[in-house]
Amino acid sequence: MKFIPTEMPGVILVEPQVFRDARGFFLETYQQRKFAEGGIDVRFVQDNHSRSSRGTLRGLHLQRTRMQGKLIRAVQGEIYDVAVDVRRNSPSYKKWLGVTLSAENFLQLYIPPGFAHGFCVTSETAEIEYKCTDYYAPDDELTVLWNDPSFGIDWPVSDPLLSAKDRAGRTLDDIEQLLPRFEE
Repeated sequence: MKFIPTEMPGVILVEPQVFRDARGFFLETYQQRKFAEGGIDVRFVQDNHSRSSRGTLRGLHLQRTRMQGKLIRAVQGEIYDVAVDVRRNSPSYKKWLGVTLSAENFLQLYIPPGFAHGFCVTSETAEIEYKCTDYYAPDDELTVLWNDPSFGIDWPVSDPLLSAKDRAGRTLDDIEQLLPRFEE
């Protein structure tokens, strides 16, 4: 397994070793000891699985006080996955990173607590699975507008399919006082 740091502090791209033969493939998607050695020394408490159709955009989501780290992977199809640093006082505050995750490339993205997360489906359908470091707490969730101009995210769609919750997201300026502070 390779653990590839990105330009965003704490955001790590994980490239598993894939063993292929005439029967198909095998890979290890998570092993606590290897992940800790690779810089992801966290405890995951919840796994989620979602399926979406082309053009669906989910996000940008975060939890305010019960912040979640997430390990995301596409098990079918392809997504454009985005992490935005929303930790006030962070050196990379308001910066974002986008990565293509697919069932073909097997890449995973670890996003630490304090980042907003969203993804857009770029294949006909996509299924993603992701591990979380804290439990989902709907009363603690914040939704930032997917197209907030303070980020300037270059999404691969201009008119995405959005949930009512994501359409009602707020700008970062509107919720800035609710955001976590960066702590070293």
